[in-house]
Amino acid sequence: MKRLLTVLAAGVPLAAAVYLPTASAAPQNSSSTSPFTCAAPSVKAPAGTRVESVTAERLPGGTIHGTGILGGEVSGVPAFCQVTVTLTHPGDNDHAKVRTWLPASGWNGRFQAIGGSAYGAGDGGVGLGTAVKNGYAATTTDAGVGDVLDTGWALDGKGRVNTPLLKNFASRSQHEAAIVGKEVVDAVYGKRAAYSYFTGCSTGGRQGYMEAQRYPDDYDGILADAPAVNWDEFEVATLWPQVVMNNEKTYPSGCALDAFTDAAVKACDSLDGARDGLVNDPERCDFDPRRLIGTKVVCDGKELTITAADAAVVRKIWDGPRTPSGKKLWSGVPVGADLKGLAGTTEPDADGTVQGAPFQVPALWVQLWLEKDPSFDLSTITYSRFTQLFKQSQAEYDKVIGTDDPDLSAFRRSGGKLLTWHGSADPFIPTQGTVEYRKQVEREMGGAKRVDDFYRLFLAPGTDHCGLNGTDGSADGLAALTTWVEHGKAPRTLPATLVDASGRQVGRDLCAYPQVLRYKGHGDTSAATSFTCVSPSRH
Repeated sequence: MKRLLTVLAAGVPLAAAVYLPTASAAPQNSSSTSPFTCAAPSVKAPAGTRVESVTAERLPGGTIHGTGILGGEVSGVPAFCQVTVTLTHPGDNDHAKVRTWLPASGWNGRFQAIGGSAYGAGDGGVGLGTAVKNGYAATTTDAGVGDVLDTGWALDGKGRVNTPLLKNFASRSQHEAAIVGKEVVDAVYGKRAAYSYFTGCSTGGRQGYMEAQRYPDDYDGILADAPAVNWDEFEVATLWPQVVMNNEKTYPSGCALDAFTDAAVKACDSLDGARDGLVNDPERCDFDPRRLIGTKVVCDGKELTITAADAAVVRKIWDGPRTPSGKKLWSGVPVGADLKGLAGTTEPDADGTVQGAPFQVPALWVQLWLEKDPSFDLSTITYSRFTQLFKQSQAEYDKVIGTDDPDLSAFRRSGGKLLTWHGSADPFIPTQGTVEYRKQVEREMGGAKRVDDFYRLFLAPGTDHCGLNGTDGSADGLAALTTWVEHGKAPRTLPATLVDASGRQVGRDLCAYPQVLRYKGHGDTSAATSFTCVSPSRH
């Protein structure tokens, strides 16, 4: 993973809102009952809000350029009507915009809401344009906050957490967008949407889970990928690599980190029965980084030797955060994931000194929401202080933004379906957090079989954060979800294209958790048909 701004500009680590479905996700056209007119409709304010303004603008479509750091573009977008509704919560001095894009022709009768990325609550235009291109009426909200790394809203003028905006970002604005968006669709087309969907990855994935947990009647189907659930815990946990490097006073080079990852992938590659360049189950990979001590690596034309200190740092990063007494706090970076995203360092200065370069999302969480001090020096965090920060985050924010309530009984009763894929080489949101949440739901709701009726999880080997959105492979989760919702056919597998360690594209039919892929013993390892799904006990 490249350093933050470069990666964000490419839409890789936190491209939560950008879902690019294939033609298979495009449904049948559905005509409205009245002529299409792009005019500002009358909008009833959701409970607890007041409508500040409603505007409508007919736009020609064409190529849509995404706003903000993520940028991106989508071409071939048909003409559409943009309706913008600005809401405020009286007394909170907030201004949350809800944008709804409605295709001028060819509406498929469906509604799609689109989630956000990092600290951005909504989509910058590419997700909306893609949805409209596929016939959907689409909605997103900015929740009254800013772009993905714009956290100027976090603290108020007195240095206190801006609770109303955090509440917007955490849950209520997404729910209000569902209400307003569907109301706008009904008013403009003269017909309610036949089906309502939510799509998002990362922060958008978390928003989808929050909808299922707190607002179970908002959507018929939720596609929530690489979900940032357990926010209060994993945000602190993903600062752990920096804490380790600073406390051990050892900063492995990017080349050394890559050498550890490559060696682990090579050692654990065949656990699924085939040498296919993919680690199927990182939790089973017990590669010891100390095996590389003394190994030579070439970095920028210079030969470096991997040290015992380097290996110790990587071992702690893979293991994950622990208290000073050794109690496990959270999962570490999965074996096979790019370590450089969280264990980033600065370029050597004139005297060769290197420092840690924290990933900005967890860094900002600790500085602003925990320390309430934008200038707080993260490099001063000791192992003991890290444990205190982790527990502080749990205590102050779990009920606000934890998004880890395992009771999905209301969502099940509503008939909703929840589908998730998560890359097992995701360094930014440890995959085990999603797995543990799924296990908690099973314990809460009567076992795996009952949960499978409405909630299915697919893990993608060798796949980076939000990677199946076209940056590290692809999968058409929306097509699987619409088939499940509208035709009752639950996905037993999720067809996907993955990218192996050599950069080659390979086909895989991802298994529904807890099953895992196993090579049949014959056939092309780049073909999905050469693999089958088995229970973990046989793997």
